[in-house]
Amino acid sequence: MALWTLHNDGVLEPGAVVAPHERLSWGKTIGLGAQHVVAMFGATFVFPILMGLNPQLAVMMSGVATLIFLAVVRGRVPSYLGSSASFVGVATAIYAAGGSPAHVSGAMLWCGVALLVVGLIIHLAGASAIHRTLPPAVTGAVVMLIGFNLAPVVARTYWPQDQWVALVVMLVVVLLDVGVRGFLSRIAIFLSLLVGYLLSWVLDRVSGPITSFQPGAVSPRSPTGVVEHLRVDWSAVSAAPWFGFPPPTSGTVVGWHLPQLSWTYALLALPVVIALVAENTGHVKAVAEMTGAPLDREMGRAIMADGLGSVLATGVGAGPTTTYAENIGVMAATRVYSTAAYVVAALVAIGFGFSPKFGAVVSATPGGVLGGICVVLYGMIGLLGAKIWKENGVDFGNPVNLVPVAAGIIIGIGDTSLRITSDFTLGGIALGTVVTVVLYHLARAVAPSALREQADRAGGTNLVLDTPGMYVDEDYVDGAASARATGAPPRSSAAGADDAR
Repeated sequence: MALWTLHNDGVLEPGAVVAPHERLSWGKTIGLGAQHVVAMFGATFVFPILMGLNPQLAVMMSGVATLIFLAVVRGRVPSYLGSSASFVGVATAIYAAGGSPAHVSGAMLWCGVALLVVGLIIHLAGASAIHRTLPPAVTGAVVMLIGFNLAPVVARTYWPQDQWVALVVMLVVVLLDVGVRGFLSRIAIFLSLLVGYLLSWVLDRVSGPITSFQPGAVSPRSPTGVVEHLRVDWSAVSAAPWFGFPPPTSGTVVGWHLPQLSWTYALLALPVVIALVAENTGHVKAVAEMTGAPLDREMGRAIMADGLGSVLATGVGAGPTTTYAENIGVMAATRVYSTAAYVVAALVAIGFGFSPKFGAVVSATPGGVLGGICVVLYGMIGLLGAKIWKENGVDFGNPVNLVPVAAGIIIGIGDTSLRITSDFTLGGIALGTVVTVVLYHLARAVAPSALREQADRAGGTNLVLDTPGMYVDEDYVDGAASARATGAPPRSSAAGADDAR
């Protein structure tokens, strides 16, 4: 039996919808798969760089994780699994505490295991269980503190490397993200990286090396880390072969490696699982609205599949994965939901993973370029938490919502810590998340019934939270569903998300 049935003898009529179990001709399917690669590509290799991991390996494992996801959900939920941005702050905290890339991978592996377990629980208990445990007030707070906790990373690490390039790239991100419509806006981060990369190369040729802060340059001879250096250093690119497996970790070169497990670092990372659950839940809901297929029973499978993909990816030293909203936009624009296109995209990504030359080019991205991207990106992560509150009508006049969320956010953003033992300290994102979740349910337990009922009037989570800056709300999803029925283009959300940004 064929994995996909040929849609309408290979003919795609205007306004027609291609279901997940269908496909077009293989030529058209390969073309659609290429679109999905472009849509996910920028974020999938940018985030590993920010986490100090190998981007070539991350792209390869994103393809592997996508194939696993499609198999676990039995081809019913079209999705691409790319690198997750939610762990950037976790990686930064681990490095600041003296950890290594192996510690980062180990901590994120535990998150994959936790996500796998949560998915199993949801599969057995039903999708409503997640909304009772993590209501919009809590989910929004966790997403917000994850984003705003990253502000010092930009201020102390990326921006000082080349402030003027960072400023230009920041402006390019804003102009492309807001001023351009359609597909180009969907890959604004990727295009901004290319612009910044080219600008840095031109400045090296015109004005020569720059004297600025350089990560890894701190030494007894240069305690501040301020040294003279080229913005774009391609010495590793020239030495890298065109074809081959991603390199192993050796010295200062981070490649594939086995994770090093540590409970201390794992507890720093585990709160991020809340954000991943929100991402996956929203993604399945969006796909269900767009395709018209009931997918609640696939919710647990989808979360389990993401957890399994993350475990395998982090097990070899890549970052964890998550479902990507960029690819939802591609589906909404084309009305082609065929999982065959995602299989093509996954195979192409795996092919990129076998080019060390590609990995070296990506790893040479100048720090100033990353600074310009991250100053917008991290803020957008935080503000997506506020969007969750707004879309769900969270009432902060109610102390059941206000008090626990206020405490958790300040702890997370301020990077406040709590020393548990002489060897273990809980702080930042982890402590803020624990405080938010525990205090919220404690507040509900002791609050008068009138306050609890008032807090319950807010609806369920209706935000599809994915890669920062790439999200789809229900207005957009409803527009896509309407487009499916009428053949008209999907309308944009008020925020201008995804396809119409």
